[in-house]
Amino acid sequence: MLSFRRKLQSRVLTIWTSLLLLIALTLASAGAHAGGTAYEAELPADVHTNKNLCALLPCKDVFPGAAHFSERKGQPPYVEAYDNDSAAKKLLGYVMLSTDITDTPAYSGKPVVTLIGMDTGGHFVGVKVLKHSEPILLLGIPESALINFNNQYLGKSVSERIEVGPSRPDEGVIGLDAISGATVTVIAQNQVVLMSGAAVARQAGIIAPIVREPAKFNTLSQKFNWQQLVEMGAVKRLVVKQEQVGLPRNPTPFIDLWFGDLNQPDIGKSLLGDNGYASLQSRIQPGESAFFIVRTDGAESFKGSGFVRGGIYDRVQVKQGPDSFTFRDLDAFNLYGLEADGAPRYTESSIFVIRSASFSAAYPWKLAFLGNRIDQATGHRSFAVFETNYWMPEKLLDGGRPKVVEPDAPWVRVWKTQSWKIALFAGLLTLLTIVYALREKLTRLSTHKNKWPVNAFKYSFWAISIVFVGFGAMAQPSITQVLTWFHSVLFQWTWTLFLTDPFIFLFWIFIIVTVFLFGRGLFCGWICPFGSLSEALYKVAHLVGLKRFQFQLPQVWHDRLKWLKYVIFFGLLAVSLYDMTLAEKLAEIEPFKTTFLVGITNRAWPYGLFVCVLLGLSLFIERPFCKYLCPLGASLAIPSTFRWFGLKRKQDCNSCKACAVGCGAQAIDAAGRIDHRECLHCLDCMVLYTDVKGCPPLAKERKRREKDGLEITPIGKNGYFIPITPDATWQAQISAKAVNGPDPRMPTDPVLLERLDKAPLIKRIALEFVEHLSPWSSAGWAEHRMFNLLAVPAFIAIIAAWILLGMGRMSTSAIIVSWFVWSVIEVLLRLGNRRYVKDGAWWQSRYRVANLMDMLSYVAFKNLLIGAALLLILRAVNWTVA
Repeated sequence: MLSFRRKLQSRVLTIWTSLLLLIALTLASAGAHAGGTAYEAELPADVHTNKNLCALLPCKDVFPGAAHFSERKGQPPYVEAYDNDSAAKKLLGYVMLSTDITDTPAYSGKPVVTLIGMDTGGHFVGVKVLKHSEPILLLGIPESALINFNNQYLGKSVSERIEVGPSRPDEGVIGLDAISGATVTVIAQNQVVLMSGAAVARQAGIIAPIVREPAKFNTLSQKFNWQQLVEMGAVKRLVVKQEQVGLPRNPTPFIDLWFGDLNQPDIGKSLLGDNGYASLQSRIQPGESAFFIVRTDGAESFKGSGFVRGGIYDRVQVKQGPDSFTFRDLDAFNLYGLEADGAPRYTESSIFVIRSASFSAAYPWKLAFLGNRIDQATGHRSFAVFETNYWMPEKLLDGGRPKVVEPDAPWVRVWKTQSWKIALFAGLLTLLTIVYALREKLTRLSTHKNKWPVNAFKYSFWAISIVFVGFGAMAQPSITQVLTWFHSVLFQWTWTLFLTDPFIFLFWIFIIVTVFLFGRGLFCGWICPFGSLSEALYKVAHLVGLKRFQFQLPQVWHDRLKWLKYVIFFGLLAVSLYDMTLAEKLAEIEPFKTTFLVGITNRAWPYGLFVCVLLGLSLFIERPFCKYLCPLGASLAIPSTFRWFGLKRKQDCNSCKACAVGCGAQAIDAAGRIDHRECLHCLDCMVLYTDVKGCPPLAKERKRREKDGLEITPIGKNGYFIPITPDATWQAQISAKAVNGPDPRMPTDPVLLERLDKAPLIKRIALEFVEHLSPWSSAGWAEHRMFNLLAVPAFIAIIAAWILLGMGRMSTSAIIVSWFVWSVIEVLLRLGNRRYVKDGAWWQSRYRVANLMDMLSYVAFKNLLIGAALLLILRAVNWTVA
């Protein structure tokens, strides 16, 4: 019978493994050939400059009733739609290209290029996505979902308050149904549609301009030098670097501009002199405003090519609230010189006049430099806007600055509209952390035959994570978010987009904190929606009669296959540095999107079959995906190497196999040691740790005491009975077999570093700092002199690389590759020189022997932190822009 069961288990495993391989190949093939009509679609090279926009793009798709379209006009540009092309033609409305107006990025970091039609009453009549870079809309969600989302705008007015989410009639908010799993994308799209429509509607007179009180100036009759003007914010700077427009890094900026207000008498006279200020005032009308721009560096002109294209200055724009102001030939005067002492030398200058009464110098405004960004990988150009805020110093305004109520950012509105749900979710995560922090009290109340003091909480959190977190809030964390966080440090990801999904944001705060406190197991084992679903199925199968078919892989195969998830993780990380879109496609190895975000029925059959195979396999093997395939688990396992608080072990664990036999994660080795990178914190071993009937060493001691009529004392923190008499020792309870065995209380053998342990605090901190930076040691030099010597030039080279990055002579991508190469060298050096890592909290002095995975985790995580810190510092002092 036993032989038959083993054969059946082997055949089941073979069938499921074959199915997984087949589906994986199918998914890879699908990912390689998948595509939507708008995903990374090719647009005409001159789509942003050609006057005849509708000869390039399908304007009739967004304005079906139009037969004729004008050339581009206005600033920002738009196209007029007519019923025919005769002299008696009737204006029907307007068509606009979103990237002519805003480059608001979506989740991919790139804008969704959208063509929008709007009638003369300000109602949207068509919205069509021409190009997007959202991988989830390529593989996860059909493009029809995006089309259906955009169709919700039809008939709605640009003057209405339209938000993603439920309607709120009492607040005058019209809601749009979001796309499940693409919240960030649709919120960004909502911004794009409304901002584009409003910009054109104001030019066309559909929306009345905002009326602002004219500025009233407080004249101090004082002239300021240039430094004083800069310090008080009366003149501001706008710098665009070469990298920001997709050009090779160069110390010389693309353009370096200084600008400021000329309306306030003290500022105007300080900059232009008395005569120059008087001359300017005589040339502008009441209600008009003037400001200056000078270019102090860079070869690019801020005047652009407007002199040959109808006299429009197409590089400069002023924005105040939702209003945009552009300039023609008659709106510009020559600036012959700056009179303020210390003013910089410049190569281009101008005075611009804002002739609209809706502008007020008393309110904040922005200077926008409009340009193009070149994608170095494809050579494509995209619209780009670079802005700097300006607000006249308060002391120069009569009555001070007016009170300005800025509209909430989209992510703020999301947090406000879902505040109670967010509070409940935050409470859930807090409760879980508290419950787990009290795990020892729960496990002492449990026994190996009655684990309900622990399981009542654990199973409750599983149910909540599956039903409410997974299927309800769709807040399943993913490896794509790890890649996003990684790129946010390296390539300045827009953090506000991540805030747009508050549940994921809070989840990651919880994950980061608890991984460092306890390791990956609290998240993976207690509240990961897919992990909870997988283990719940295993438990249910156990109850319904499938127990005899359930099995674990042989330990030797488990120990080999567990590394597969690390290979997948590092592979995805490497691919993301080359192509984030491809990494998103390959991340379909995760079944989370299909299970919770999109749904099996809404995806192509290979994705649904992949999920079914994984969940089907979960009926027979406990958490197969979590143990062998999950790249998210692998990414969290690396910092888990350095968790502060681990699970308890006693000396007898090195010879007793009771915990190891019952460990579903197979995270306990033959020496009784727990691998915290693999442990899923089921707490079964902690229950046995104090169970006087279930733990063999404790049961043996209990029986001895009962036989001899001795007192049964409580279990101490060390896992043994408290000695009966003060002169007795608990060491006597350790079996002879366990005494001379390895210490299972640490994942590997301890290492004594007397130079650190016995050093004073300040010296110890300094020595530890050197330990982290230098991989060399005197003993290592003696044993591996040649290799250590060859590594010195590599160390010097990486220092030089960081210096070159700071000087602007090396790209961020190059420093990442260099830093990776050095990390590989450092791992090899430390294995031969300093083969140990710290165990537990950072303030403790517990060191242990490092195996290969320990050293890989240590060096990878340490150098990631160092590299991120250096990049952030360089950005903070404006030395480098990723």
